[in-house]
Amino acid sequence: MRGAVGEGAPALRLSGLRKRFGAHVAVDGVDLVVPSGSFYGLVGPNGAGKTTVLSMAVGLLRPDAGSSAVFGVDVWSDVRAKALVGVLPDGMMLPERLSGPEVLHYLGRLRGLPAATVDARAAELLAVLELDGAGHTPVIDYSTGMRKKIGLATALLHAPRLLVLDEPFEAVDPVSATTIRVILRRFVASGGSVVFSSHVMALVEQLCDHVGVIAAGRVPAAGPVDEVRAGRGLEEVFVELVGARTGGAEGLSWLAS
Repeated sequence: MRGAVGEGAPALRLSGLRKRFGAHVAVDGVDLVVPSGSFYGLVGPNGAGKTTVLSMAVGLLRPDAGSSAVFGVDVWSDVRAKALVGVLPDGMMLPERLSGPEVLHYLGRLRGLPAATVDARAAELLAVLELDGAGHTPVIDYSTGMRKKIGLATALLHAPRLLVLDEPFEAVDPVSATTIRVILRRFVASGGSVVFSSHVMALVEQLCDHVGVIAAGRVPAAGPVDEVRAGRGLEEVFVELVGARTGGAEGLSWLAS
């Protein structure tokens, strides 16, 4: 599963990433290093730029400036990077009239995998992700949790070395979330690397060994979780770093009447 490409290089290196939408600067010079073998959480409030950063990191959105490399392979100039990374983007679009097995077969063949390999891997993924019972159900009828899990299956299908997941636990029921956590921990334990975005600090503290905080398109802090939180709770550090306003409900006295 783990190849020799970029041996010793970070799983992901972002250098000077910038992106502007009209007058709005969404990402303003992001530098980030994800060590190989790490479970990395990218945290930030809504609108901080997490999705934009991850989209540029994996080649879904071209940056105005800067670069992204997966295990030393440049995402925007070397096609080999696509084989090294599995992606679960925000609002992932799937062929909704196909069933889960059909989606995996279709996407696996698009990647050039042999049909027998695709079908064997798909069967195993669907069983582990507890989707094998919905074999003939079209994706359009999937619940939110099922969609997250089939999206994760498509990201894992080609045996990548890095997973980049945008809010994989958002709107997911506790049972599906537990299954996803188990899969990701197994992936890292087997030598893979994971980057996922979230705004739930407790989840990041529970799962991750590294964390990057993003606010207003910049990264004010990044590194090992214990180093970033420096003896405090990650949520406390996060609120301080992003300059969040707290206790702003004092003026709502009419709610108590």
